[in-house]
Amino acid sequence: MTRVTRCRLCAAELPNEPRPVLRIQASAALLVAAQAPGRRVHDTGIPFNDASGERLRTWMGIGKETFYDAKRVAILPMGFCYPGTGKSGDLPPMPRCAATWRRALLDHLPELRLTLVIGQYAQRWHLPGAGRTLTETVKNWRALSPMVIPLPHPSPRNNLWLKRNPWFEAELVPTLQKRVKIALS
Repeated sequence: MTRVTRCRLCAAELPNEPRPVLRIQASAALLVAAQAPGRRVHDTGIPFNDASGERLRTWMGIGKETFYDAKRVAILPMGFCYPGTGKSGDLPPMPRCAATWRRALLDHLPELRLTLVIGQYAQRWHLPGAGRTLTETVKNWRALSPMVIPLPHPSPRNNLWLKRNPWFEAELVPTLQKRVKIALS
C-alpha cells in the first residue's frame, strides 16, 4: 500500500502534484470501485468528500462513520489522482493506475461480499460486456447482483440522468441499501 500512496507514474501528465487517494484493508466486505478523485478530494485526501459522496452514502443507506471505516469499506478508484478538468467535467482516470495497481490491490480483498461499480470507466474494467452504455449496464443490475451492483456516478452533474431514469431510485436504491446492510453485517 505504501508503494501505491507514493506512486508518481503519472506525475508529468497530472495538473497537480500526485496525491493517490484510496482506502483499502484486507478485512473490507464492501468495495466502492469508483472513477477518480475530484479536485476537492485531491485537496483533502478524503475520498467522496463532496456532494457525490453525500449522494452515494444516501444511496447506500450508511453514514460517514461506516463509509470511512476502511476495515469494512474499501474505496478503490480506477485512477488514484485527480486527472484535471475538461470541457464537460473532470477528465477520465489515468489508465496507468488500473494497469499498474488494480489487480494486485483487488487480490488483497479476500473478504469482499459486495462490489459497487460506479461510473462508466469502472464498469468497463469490472463488467466488460455487461452493457454498451452506462444506462444499459445499470439497467442490467439484477443479472449482476448479489455480488456486484453497477451505479451511475453520484455527481450532481448526473441529475438529468436520474430524472430520466426514475426506476433507479425506485427499484435499485432500496435493493442496494439492503445488500449494503447484509454485506456489512
